[in-house]
Amino acid sequence: MAVNGTEREAMSRALELAARGPRGVNPQVGALILSPDGEVLAEGWHHGAGTPHAEVDALSKLAPGAARGATAVVTLEPCNHTGRTGPCAVALIEAGVSRVVYALDDPGVASGGGAERLRAAGVSVESGEQADAAHALIDGWLTAQRLGRPHITVKWAQSLDGRAAAADGSSQWITGPAARADVHLRRAQADAIAVGTGTVLADDPALTARDGDALYPNQPIPVVIGTRPTPSDAAVHRHPHPPLFYDTHDLQAVTADLHARGIQSVFVEGGPTLASAFIAAGLADRVLAYIAPVLLGGDRLALTDIGVASIDQARRLTVTEWLPLGPDLLAIARPADDPLSQNEGTD
Repeated sequence: MAVNGTEREAMSRALELAARGPRGVNPQVGALILSPDGEVLAEGWHHGAGTPHAEVDALSKLAPGAARGATAVVTLEPCNHTGRTGPCAVALIEAGVSRVVYALDDPGVASGGGAERLRAAGVSVESGEQADAAHALIDGWLTAQRLGRPHITVKWAQSLDGRAAAADGSSQWITGPAARADVHLRRAQADAIAVGTGTVLADDPALTARDGDALYPNQPIPVVIGTRPTPSDAAVHRHPHPPLFYDTHDLQAVTADLHARGIQSVFVEGGPTLASAFIAAGLADRVLAYIAPVLLGGDRLALTDIGVASIDQARRLTVTEWLPLGPDLLAIARPADDPLSQNEGTD
């Protein structure tokens, strides 16, 4: 049975609710309970580690038996394990829910399998509804669960002919105010922002997330990668968070350490060398290419060597969105072979 319009609207609302929860070791999840005729009976979301999960939060607002025959709409597959709280799949079964619609499969070894448990109990299950939006909300948690490292976004700005700077190295500003404002908003949504030592030495960036002249409440932790020393008076030292310095080119070691520190999302803002290194290492989960309608020519390319020697080795991407930003265009893409993009619905 396919997802109907009422369930689709409910999923949009569940995603709004999920965003109210804190980012952290647990995913942000929202849930709605719908009556058999589509009426919203209850809403819930996960309020943080140790609190009831979204489904249980919603069920707790109903009288005993009120959810019998209802549909639960959830942004993540109901969990199937007991931690600080019990399995949500069991809670839904015991409440008498007859149908569950969810956006994303839970990749956790211990927590996954809720859909199978629900089906075994006779509950109709449909997955994949608005998976892209749900993925974007908790991409850091999903990547941490699947790969044991932060979710990594690699960003660059380029001219229409693929250049990151003019022949003399100047690059401010290729893109316009709307594109730069978008970058700062996305910085504020990340746990950390990474650049190479070359960018620090050349541009002395503050690595803050700014709304005009004001700082956003959430500031990403600055990360500087590379073997060249950073001047003691560099702007990064005045960041609200103490910067992390990695005197290495081993990006696997860097991302492993960031993961161990609880960092789930990294916004890579470095120049072509660092961006290319992350892509070549297979560590780019998302690409943001801000494209300006200007021509620069020359050899200051937005990317350098990414390990592609022939066309059959090309790193294929799936563009998930084209976003106009004033005169500029933002291409948002992810690796075409990303298994998290293969979340297809089943009855």
